[in-house]
Amino acid sequence: MSTKGLLPQPITGEIDHLLATNDRARRNASTFRIIFGWVLLLTGTVFSIIRLLYAPARNDPLSNIPIDAAEILDKCRMLNVQPHTPANFYERKQSDRFQAGTNPTLITNATIWSGRLNGLEQFTGDVLLDGGIIRDIGDIDREFVARLDDLVTIDANGAWLSPGVVDMHSHLGVHSNPGLRGSSDGNSHHGPVLPWMRALDGLNTHDDAYRLSVSGGVTTALVLPGSANAIGGQGLLIKLRPTTERSPTAMTLENPYSTNTSEYDPLHGLRWRQMKHACGENPGTLIGKVCVCFTYAALDRVYSGTRMDTTWAFRQAYDKARQIKNAQDAYCQKASTGKWDEIKDFPEDYQWEALVDVLRGRVKVHNHCYETVDLDDMVRITNEFKFSIAAFHHAHETYLVPSTLKSAYGHPPAVALFSTKARYKRESYRGSEFAPKILSENGLQVIMKSDHPVLDSRYLLYEAQIAHYFGLPPNLALAAVTSTPAEVIGEDHRIGFLKRGYDADVVLWDSHPLSLSATPKQVWIDGIPQIKVPHVVDKPAFLQNIPKTPDFEREARKTLEYDGLPPLLPNHTSEGTVVFTNVSHVYARKGDSIVEVLGLRRGHDNGIVQVQRGEIICMGEASTCLELNTTGKPTFVNLQGGSISPGLVTFGSNLGLEDIQGEPSTKDGLVPAPLISKVPAIVGGDGAIIRAADGLQFFTRHALLAYRSGITTGIVAPQSQGLLSGLSVAFSTGSEHRLKKGAVVQNVVAVHVAISHSDNLPSVSAQVAALRNLLLGNGEGELGYWFEKVTKGKLSLVVDVHSADAIASLIELKREIEGTTFHPLKLTLSGATESYLLPSEISDADIGVILRPIRSFPSSWEMKRMASSK
Repeated sequence: MSTKGLLPQPITGEIDHLLATNDRARRNASTFRIIFGWVLLLTGTVFSIIRLLYAPARNDPLSNIPIDAAEILDKCRMLNVQPHTPANFYERKQSDRFQAGTNPTLITNATIWSGRLNGLEQFTGDVLLDGGIIRDIGDIDREFVARLDDLVTIDANGAWLSPGVVDMHSHLGVHSNPGLRGSSDGNSHHGPVLPWMRALDGLNTHDDAYRLSVSGGVTTALVLPGSANAIGGQGLLIKLRPTTERSPTAMTLENPYSTNTSEYDPLHGLRWRQMKHACGENPGTLIGKVCVCFTYAALDRVYSGTRMDTTWAFRQAYDKARQIKNAQDAYCQKASTGKWDEIKDFPEDYQWEALVDVLRGRVKVHNHCYETVDLDDMVRITNEFKFSIAAFHHAHETYLVPSTLKSAYGHPPAVALFSTKARYKRESYRGSEFAPKILSENGLQVIMKSDHPVLDSRYLLYEAQIAHYFGLPPNLALAAVTSTPAEVIGEDHRIGFLKRGYDADVVLWDSHPLSLSATPKQVWIDGIPQIKVPHVVDKPAFLQNIPKTPDFEREARKTLEYDGLPPLLPNHTSEGTVVFTNVSHVYARKGDSIVEVLGLRRGHDNGIVQVQRGEIICMGEASTCLELNTTGKPTFVNLQGGSISPGLVTFGSNLGLEDIQGEPSTKDGLVPAPLISKVPAIVGGDGAIIRAADGLQFFTRHALLAYRSGITTGIVAPQSQGLLSGLSVAFSTGSEHRLKKGAVVQNVVAVHVAISHSDNLPSVSAQVAALRNLLLGNGEGELGYWFEKVTKGKLSLVVDVHSADAIASLIELKREIEGTTFHPLKLTLSGATESYLLPSEISDADIGVILRPIRSFPSSWEMKRMASSK
């Protein structure tokens, strides 16, 4: 058999060369050529057969299936799986957050508010905490209890027991306290849309406020990014107790991310994520520097945007997410029908996956939004892109437009409110204390939140108490800080209620939780007691009941009638007679004291106080006063057992010098600071001292509301960022302008200065040196004149100061000045957070103290040593 044509030409040429050499070689070469040819022929045949057997047919539907097809199909199936609780969740005998070594606790004889039945269920019974969960409630299985080792038993003696307080809007850990440059992690300034940011990545476990919030009954908080961005990032649910791991991850409640990754953990049930949105002023207008004290003194448009810009940023972002979602759905549709040849890589973008999940209904959106225009914008966006909002936060105008909220996509958002905090910027100007009442009457879920540290979340329950006072039903008021926020954040399967199988987050109160003085006796988180040495005070029996509240129906209707701005000017009547009936007590000033001048036994309904032309002409029983002659037809006011006292006096705010805190055009402004820059000659140069009386603003809504609340006199000093503030003034909060009789109560009250640590100021020692110089008579002009009055003891000196070290320096300075001038120095400390550390020294020096705020908080380093009680 010839091999010609079977072998490549170079090979046959080499064989021919061998044939030419000798015969033996020719015979060997012939044999080799035949064998080699067959080998090549067989090899080609084998390869051909393999190709026929294994090459895919052109029309075979399985021909293009990728090797990871099963994984892709699983991923597609997971796309629309909703967050859910594992089916066997309530079979658990131990919480996933259980801490080894936690003793079981039996609380007996408690008055239980469970949160069930829309907050209406309450009963007397026992609660067993074991394994970090509520193992039993009501009638406890005593045989099971008897088998427990190291059981701790607490007799509640009828005290109220409630679920732990849930704060649905907090910045704990990301705006840490005390506030320092290195601990402000609430806002990123790298763009208006940042859905990939996560609060978890900035959570500071060393925030001093955790323990304070726990002492107020707060057990769970939703920590959100700030509101500098339209989409600021993802929030985080945490329990507030310290953990043995000491890590941020260990604090999380149902962490939606598996450890050290950003993936869902489907093995334990898909978990809700939380995301922060913000509209209105903040995304376009925010504090120029991130301010841990949360004042609105220097608003500046961070992104130079308007509401139109912010709304477009939302729509652009959601359009991007929608494109990714649609591409994923189209991909998965083809994959599920076997069209593998039409698809390549799965369409996804790591930065946008969280926003895509919003569109898939797997993220709770929390929307900082105040005004009607912004609420309406966001509702339209939800319908355009088909996603739901869990809650509008702050939401000061929601009570005016409940129907707008009801037209949002999916379901009406809940509303997370302050009780009375409003008018601090323009978009909060129409905020009303009746908002919770009106919203609940319109069928919307109401939540009270802190926005910590804007409000200290230690007193979040106080927000519920105020909401109840102004008309929110008691069951909904208590639910507003427990079960309702738990439901809105998707955690009502384990927190917010006292039910068998729920987390052992429980608070034992010393009085009814809605009574104004309610304080925890003990707080349990995951079954672990949090207050080492509870401070317990016996309360009167009547405080164990739901407080009685006034009927504000007329005022609430008036608020709606006037679009949130009802008239507040008092109806002054200098003529005629007013008769107050059903008066229990009358108090009056006597020297520096307030004394009782009329007291009737409890339940007595005949107490009368008769006022004519602004003066009390009679008080006593009805038979005594009503026979007196009166001018005109008297006006009768039933006090329903209430009291009459002198008007209250307020000091410590800018009441009377501003209308809207965040709007410079509504304020008196800041005085020149001599230690920072030279004071202009036109205002007196270095000898200038500013009088608050010259900048008084009457008829502000803050002042008129204060007047309606019994605060008839305000004392205010000029606003300053430096050492010298100026001369304070006392004014009537109910007057229309300063020329009205009695509008200015006292033109000059005191000289005010401040000693503090600040980037803008010289050292504290330099400030004390400047004050010493002024007190030694070295001031010029009018400044010298008023400080001479101070050194002679004719006028008070009020020093705004917090640090105990600075206070000690002031005590020494007082002694020094008095030793030089031989006159007593009338010195008062304002602020005085750390003054409790020097009680005897302050008393011996005869120095007055005005605590401001009355509820101390470590907002700055010089307040770090605050005490919970002074």
